[in-house]
Order: sequence, then C-alpha cells, then structure tokens
Amino acid sequence: MAAGTAGSNSVFGSLTAIGGGGGAGTYSSGGPATTGGSGGGGSGGLGTAVYANGTAGQGFAGGAYSAYINAAGGGGGAGGAGATAVYSGGNGGPGLVSTITGTPVQYAGGGGGGGYTSICGYTFNGGVGSAGGGNGGNGLINNSTPALANTGGGGGGAGNYGNSAQYNGKAGGSGIVAIRYPATLNPPASVTGGPQILYNNGYQVYVWTSSGTVTF
Repeated sequence: MAAGTAGSNSVFGSLTAIGGGGGAGTYSSGGPATTGGSGGGGSGGLGTAVYANGTAGQGFAGGAYSAYINAAGGGGGAGGAGATAVYSGGNGGPGLVSTITGTPVQYAGGGGGGGYTSICGYTFNGGVGSAGGGNGGNGLINNSTPALANTGGGGGGAGNYGNSAQYNGKAGGSGIVAIRYPATLNPPASVTGGPQILYNNGYQVYVWTSSGTVTF
C-alpha cells in the first residue's frame, strides 16, 4: 500500500520548518517513506530498505533495515538517526528540545519502523516513534500511527504480513513557528493567523500552527 504523506511546512519569512516525513507502505510495492524535516519510518517489507533520509540541517536518516525479520529501521529525527531494526522495527531518532515557550518540548522526532508478522504467526512489533513521531505497526493489525500535529515528526511505518501489502504508512506531522521578543518593546503593529500568545521570562512569545503574519 502507499506511503503516508509528509506533513505540511511552516514558514516564517525566509525560514521554513519542514513537516515530518510520511511512513512507508507495506512490502516492496508499497513505496518508500517520504523525506521531511525528519525521515518517515520504514515499512516491514521483504528485502527492501524503505526508510527515508531527513533534510540536511533539520533531520537525520533512518536506521538500517533487518532482512532477518523483515522489519525496517526507524526514521531519523532532528537530533539523531533512527535505530537499526533488530528484534522489532527500529525506534525513531530523537528530536531537539526547545524552551522558547517556557516549557521544554522536543520536536521533529523520527517515526518508528514497521514490523513484521509471518504467515506462521511470528510477530515482530513496530518501532516506537520519538518526539511526536508515529509508531510503526506489526503485520497482524493496522496499528501504526501518524505523527502528532505541529511537531515535525515522522510518520510510523506500516507493518508487513506474510510478505503481502495490506496497510498504508501513516502521515508525518506538520511544523510549527514560534518567535519571541523582549516584552518591554512595543507589540507588533499587526498579527494574523490567530497565534497563541505567551509570556516567558521577560519575553512575549507568538506561536503559529497555521498560516499567519506578523508586522513590527
């Protein structure tokens, strides 16, 4: 089945926060994971290493595929590569922590690699997503998960059952834009897009999860 779509980007001026990559579809015909801020989780497919690379400066490559159990490595995160599949799909790579809103939040984690269930009933679970990334599925049930919205995480890879295509990989997470300025300065002349407005340790913070503008 088809790979999940990458999450939408968030743009502020010349800066772009790239949405997370989508998870791969099942088996060799399912399509590879898609590249985003972090690469999507790979599918559990026979002989195929269908995880995705991240984007330079924003994310890392996925982990290595395991031909032994037909499971894939985890998608890369903003802070490191996805884990190699060993006895399950690989876990997603770590994200990066931001404290701009006043609360530490980890963004742009990798999606978990897809697992595998054989026709004899042996099941190898999917990997766990990191920092908003989706979890990989096994082949017995459609239990892979999409990335959380507004995290830039990678989607979870679909599991494979008996080397047949059954499920779709899941979508990556959309991005987020946050800016801050000293609260002693004048507020913006205009703001659109309905951002969340916060105060953090002497700074005024604006957070957008959809389109908007700010003019000082």
